[in-house]
Amino acid sequence: MPIDLAAPETSGSTTTAGRGKRPRPPFGVSAVSVIAVLIALFSLIPLGYVIVMTAATGWDTAVGLIFRERVGELLLNTLLLMAITVPLCVALGVGGAWLVERTTLRGHKWWAVLLAAPLAIPAFVNSYAWVSAIPSLGGLWSGVLIATLSYFPLVYIPAAATLSRLDPAIEQSAASLGLGAWRTFFRVVLPQLRIAMTGGALLVSLHLLAEYGAFAMIRFDTFTTAIMVQYQSTFNGTAGNMLASVLVFFCLILLLAEVRSRGTARYARVGSGAQARALRLPLHAYQAPSQLFLMCLTALAFGLPLVFVLRWIFAGGTQIWVADEFLPALLQTMGYGLAGALATTVVAFPMAYLAVRHPGWFSKALELSNYVTSSMPGIVVGLAFVTVSIRVAPGFYQTTALLIAAYVLLFLPRALVNIRAGLAQAPKELDEAAQALGKPPLVSFIRVTLRLTAPAAAGGAALVFLAIVNELTATLLLSPNGTRTLATEFWSKSSEIDYAGAAPYALLMILISAPMTYLLFQQSKKVAGQ
Repeated sequence: MPIDLAAPETSGSTTTAGRGKRPRPPFGVSAVSVIAVLIALFSLIPLGYVIVMTAATGWDTAVGLIFRERVGELLLNTLLLMAITVPLCVALGVGGAWLVERTTLRGHKWWAVLLAAPLAIPAFVNSYAWVSAIPSLGGLWSGVLIATLSYFPLVYIPAAATLSRLDPAIEQSAASLGLGAWRTFFRVVLPQLRIAMTGGALLVSLHLLAEYGAFAMIRFDTFTTAIMVQYQSTFNGTAGNMLASVLVFFCLILLLAEVRSRGTARYARVGSGAQARALRLPLHAYQAPSQLFLMCLTALAFGLPLVFVLRWIFAGGTQIWVADEFLPALLQTMGYGLAGALATTVVAFPMAYLAVRHPGWFSKALELSNYVTSSMPGIVVGLAFVTVSIRVAPGFYQTTALLIAAYVLLFLPRALVNIRAGLAQAPKELDEAAQALGKPPLVSFIRVTLRLTAPAAAGGAALVFLAIVNELTATLLLSPNGTRTLATEFWSKSSEIDYAGAAPYALLMILISAPMTYLLFQQSKKVAGQ
């Protein structure tokens, strides 16, 4: 006879809870809830900063600063950039994923890794390489080129993971009803990729709004580059704050659009038996064009930046490898990356625990607060922390603790999503069984749940580490005096047109990011059940 370990103990004939009274949550759950609420309140500081600064500016001044010709130019540039780049990234990402996962493409296992590889190259390093190749590069179409080559893997990776676990029975049913290969793709396969495509498109859009270095290098003005210029010229000027409020408004619109576009359709497979493997579509005469297309794409997105970084290194010779300069930058980058990844993973645990073990409006509201903050560009989070720390806690201004706190807020969802997936795969019945055998709740959580969640937490920490290594704007604003990371040193050298001097820092960032990108790719496959 099965025993319900979660059932309350009923020795004796009396009941412990009266009708209409809800049992109190365990002390541990209450403590986790309090911690999660404090984290959510802390994460709302940047949004509160934007609201307060907008209100303090006054309605007439705010209207005058927002509805002006310069804002119209930035708005047009940003909208055109997003309108062209996002569809291109979706087309390249989904097309590449389909070729790798669903066709008889030769060497598809190698192409699967190579198409994810451009993610290891920061967008501003990509821009640096293209400017080295074509010095006259600039304007909208140059921004589209660099952004598309930098960000299409953000769509490719989730699309490939989704395609690899789609049930082929639906496509076989469509084929049996007379649909051809192309009609089956557009009417059956593509709708099932909706979540992967909208999620990837949201990530690309947010990166386009937040990117500073790549567009500043090719002299293409967006909201983020304009805010940075305002900050550097007037130090937290009112005009910069108004631009930040417009940028935050864009981020919120994108978040709402992504939530709406998910729809309510069910995508999970139900039924008995194991899922069959999908049959690969023969390419026949399209084999050579497909190989040529992928070769051109990876050559432009990954090969060209790598070649020009190596070219500048050979051109600079041994004198650019000054250990006293790049070793401190390398150590500080690794230190910030590890500390930020550890802090973010620890902070994400209470949120993920409530979302999985106690789902409801409360846990969803806590999650949403973090997603809103993390959708903001680093420049807005940096400005908020600069202002708040100077006015409220000046002792924290330009300290390592403040910089790590900004990293946590910016990259919390990357750890949260992974830990939530890991917790969902750790049955709570095992935890309850350990407690029934006499283990205290904290011990059973550490020895059972935490152990089962460790691989997913490690994947989330790797993602955060990768983001911190390549982060530029928040680091420029908040880092303590004397801080030298690989990203800031690269930016300093390249801003002085010392491309040879910047090359070692670019190469080190790529070498550090490459293993993390491969781990991200493997993690996506693991989630897909491969």
